[in-house]
Amino acid sequence: MFLTRWTEYAVTPKQHPPLLSHVKLYALTSQVINGEMQFYARAKHFYRDVPATEEGMMGDYIELSNTDVESSREFLRKFVGGVGKAGTNRALDCGSGIGRISKHVLLPVFKSVELVDMMENFLAEVPNYLQGKEDRVEMYYCKSLQEFTPAPQRYDVIWIQWVSGYLTDKDLLEFLIRCQNGLKDNGVIILKDNVAREGCTLDCLDSSVIRDLNILHSLIEMSGLTILREERQEGFPEQCVPVWMLAMQKGPGHS
Repeated sequence: MFLTRWTEYAVTPKQHPPLLSHVKLYALTSQVINGEMQFYARAKHFYRDVPATEEGMMGDYIELSNTDVESSREFLRKFVGGVGKAGTNRALDCGSGIGRISKHVLLPVFKSVELVDMMENFLAEVPNYLQGKEDRVEMYYCKSLQEFTPAPQRYDVIWIQWVSGYLTDKDLLEFLIRCQNGLKDNGVIILKDNVAREGCTLDCLDSSVIRDLNILHSLIEMSGLTILREERQEGFPEQCVPVWMLAMQKGPGHS
């Protein structure tokens, strides 16, 4: 999912419809044709035309990449290194694209990373994009997140940025549960995404949804995760949809 701007309703290079009811949204995200869920098929079709470049990953808002990266680094530092915090051995980059977050946020901190993305051409570009750091990539997973299961107790940090909106509520909930099982002791999940001011909006062009904080909180609570901290991204233009960062950890009693 790209950074998004609001006008009368949300616009990026694409246009979002006004607020949709839950019933209508469910119907639009659960349509199946010839055994294939169209919500996911449309997203994959959209990304076939997205270039495997940093500009492509930012949805043509490349001028905001540095601001995004600096805020992400600062947020991450609150949860890694030191007693009672996440380790710095291995991180998982979910919806990684060509590895923008791995290169600028994760690899400066972690010994190694693993990347998962549904687009094979994005992953194929990672070694070129990382410019000498590609040997610190342990694994590439060419899978959609609704089909991906992190290995148990493998990751110190799981980073999920601008991709949660490509999952239905049900699949996002189940993915968060699987991610929880993939965390090491003191491990942290960080979710960073566009957040609606109220309710949920659907972008039919790239087949993604933007949820408000209440909906995200509800899904996180149902997953059994505990929110450690949440912060709004600063430094983006006012016309942009708000972007929030949420850090989560295994809930009480979860081993």
